[in-house]
Amino acid sequence: MATWAREVARQHLESTLPRRWAHTRGVARQARSLAPILGDRADLLEAAAWLHDVGYAPDLAVTGFHPLDGARYLRNVHKADDHLCRLVAHHSCALVEARERGLADDLVSEFGSEPPELTEALIYCDMTTSPDGMELPVEERLSEILSRYGEEHLVTRAITTSSPLLIGAVHRVQEALMARD
Repeated sequence: MATWAREVARQHLESTLPRRWAHTRGVARQARSLAPILGDRADLLEAAAWLHDVGYAPDLAVTGFHPLDGARYLRNVHKADDHLCRLVAHHSCALVEARERGLADDLVSEFGSEPPELTEALIYCDMTTSPDGMELPVEERLSEILSRYGEEHLVTRAITTSSPLLIGAVHRVQEALMARD
């Protein structure tokens, strides 16, 4: 599944959004680093890491909310695994931002109200990877997002609301990794 996901993401992001592609490659690298604690779920997480931002692709953006656009594309065009679609739809506390955008009902009706298993692992991967694909602490990643969008932006409001959840998820995954060593 991860090999297919990498190719789908590459087709949509590599040439049109090279910085987003660099971030995506870094998120997938982080996902591979979690294989020792995920066992047979590692391939699903890596696939979700490759595809989590595919909804940013100009040819896929419909609502302008990339988790929903990406998950719909995967479901409708590729008939992708439901768990994978729900991971993309719910990644990094997407429901909080969906509320800000007035799209929460759509997200919930199509992909459920509860984030699926592996959501915290995907948060770890996304929130410890810079826009250029480099590993960084979650707190630096959150600061970068806030500075990129500015004080009044709805993404800033969503990230501010989600920060305790995002930081907690990252720390729990880090603890699981340390316990494995």
